[in-house]
Amino acid sequence: MRKYLYVELSQHQRAAIQPHEHLILYFSSLSYFRPGYTVNPDFIRALMLAESGGNCLAVSGKKALGLCQLLYPTAREAADEFLARGGRVRYVSSERLQTLKPADLFEPAVNILLTCYLVAKYNQVYEGRLDLVVAAWNAGQGSIRNGQPPKYPETMNLIGKVNGLLLALNKRGRAAQ
Repeated sequence: MRKYLYVELSQHQRAAIQPHEHLILYFSSLSYFRPGYTVNPDFIRALMLAESGGNCLAVSGKKALGLCQLLYPTAREAADEFLARGGRVRYVSSERLQTLKPADLFEPAVNILLTCYLVAKYNQVYEGRLDLVVAAWNAGQGSIRNGQPPKYPETMNLIGKVNGLLLALNKRGRAAQ
C-alpha cells in the first residue's frame, strides 16, 4: 500500500472526472443519514479513479458497472433503501430508481448517487475509517471482522490506491487555494 503514498494526478485523470464534477459536488453534499454529515467529494473522485479511471462504461471481470464499479444487486438494494428513506434528488427520478436495471449503472448520475449513498452508509457504520469504508465497498460489509479489513490482495490494493488518490486530490485542493 505504500506504493500509493506519492501518487500524482495525471492530466488524463483530471480530465476523466471533470465531466462528472457537478454530479459529484451535488450528490456528495447531501446528508443521507444524519443532518450535517456529508460525503467527502474527493473521496468519491478517488474511488471513481481507482475503480474505473473515470470510464462510465467500465465493466469489471466481476460484473461491477460504471464509474464507481457498482454490482447490480448492491445498487438495487441501495436504491430501495434510499427510496424507503424518502430520498428525492435532482438528476435521477424516483421512477428510475424503482425500476433500476443494470444498464442504468452506466448513467453517471445514477452511479454517483448510489455511490454517495453507500459511502455515507459505510461512513456511518465504520465511523469514517477509510480502510473499512473501502473494504466494505470492495468486499462487502460481511468481510470486516474485529474492526479490520479483510486481507484480500484486491481489497488491500484498493485501500492503498484510494488513499493515495485522496491524498493527491487533497494536495491539489490545497494548491488551488
